[in-house]
Amino acid sequence: MKVLINHPTSNQNNRAVLKGLLNEGMVYRFITSIAIFPGSFINKLSNINSLKEISRRSFNPELKTLTKTFPIKEIFRLFSGKMGLSTLIKHETGIFSVDAVYYNLDKKVASSLKKASQNGLDAIYAYEDGAYYSFKEAKKHGVECLYDLPIGYWKAARKLLSKEIELWPEWKATLHGFKDSETKLKRKDNELALADRIFVASTFTAKTLKEYPGQLAPIKVIPYGFPKPIKNRVYNIGERPIKLLFVGGLSQRKGIANMFTAVNNLLPHVELTVIGRKSTNDCEALNDALIKYKWIPSLPHDEVLKQMQEHDVLLFPSLFEGFGLVITEAMSQGTPVITTDRTAGPDLIEHDVNGWIVEAGSTDELQKCIRILIEHPEKIVEAGKKAIETAKQRPWSVYGKELANAILKG
Repeated sequence: MKVLINHPTSNQNNRAVLKGLLNEGMVYRFITSIAIFPGSFINKLSNINSLKEISRRSFNPELKTLTKTFPIKEIFRLFSGKMGLSTLIKHETGIFSVDAVYYNLDKKVASSLKKASQNGLDAIYAYEDGAYYSFKEAKKHGVECLYDLPIGYWKAARKLLSKEIELWPEWKATLHGFKDSETKLKRKDNELALADRIFVASTFTAKTLKEYPGQLAPIKVIPYGFPKPIKNRVYNIGERPIKLLFVGGLSQRKGIANMFTAVNNLLPHVELTVIGRKSTNDCEALNDALIKYKWIPSLPHDEVLKQMQEHDVLLFPSLFEGFGLVITEAMSQGTPVITTDRTAGPDLIEHDVNGWIVEAGSTDELQKCIRILIEHPEKIVEAGKKAIETAKQRPWSVYGKELANAILKG
């Protein structure tokens, strides 16, 4: 079976998909905006300071002959962001917005499918917001449409998060999940309707699709993999406050209002470090909370992992999450996680064994869980060691292999 994989910006899970399909000889072509291979012109561009971010788009050299790129819009998007040209990258309407990058590549893929179908293409694997035109064209040529939904269904998000505005009105400014136009939302629904199979990374994401008003294709849950776990972790938990860490966007979608309230109630028995960018500068509640704790707006990925090793527990009380990669990252560093039932936590964590699951939106449950760890810090050590063992059992290669096998089985 030959599959065309389309991802405009790529990421860790997309790379694992590529590797899994490459190992099985299933890659027909990989189409993206920017792909760096040794000695290429685009590789030289990545040496320009304003375009350093391009260096993250390096791929397995084995993919070089199978990869086709359309870099112009993405390069200008990155450059515009660095130069503060906000109008050019404005949500949906900017000519170099991420939406424009996705739509442009989707159309490019669609235009290639007739010829590809005549040359042995069996299926196209595409992601949310970047599949509509290619799926429509694929249907004309008997090419199977494989859809990857990385975050929960939008109607479920609006249903769940609209309640947060009522519960935490002072945090409303941090909730940006309501800015998509009706046109974009309709496009998302059309992509789902065209899909022959749907792949998601968590049971929670699969559950959100129950809010879809029509009939959907079969849904397959395949959790992402873990980074390479550390070999040894030294725990120095004793007569001191429990060191808590949060990593992620600073929005109430992540449950941070619940987190700050719970932590405030447990001082001085805990310390909190927050790593993440503000979702807005216009939320007084967020600004006040960050003054009280150690706040780091941004860190390189390796430094984030180091911070995880230096803290006792990761808090990730998200209210709506397709997966939550920080969960697997922290566990791989021997840092157990307290997360919610609206993340991939239930797929990866056995409560009170290698981490803890609390009800999303429940400040009381979150606070109670942390308090138990204050009173029984040995549980942190036990769960941390089990978290490392869990990470060892599911490297990214397992995710890629499982996905390839699932595609082959049909």
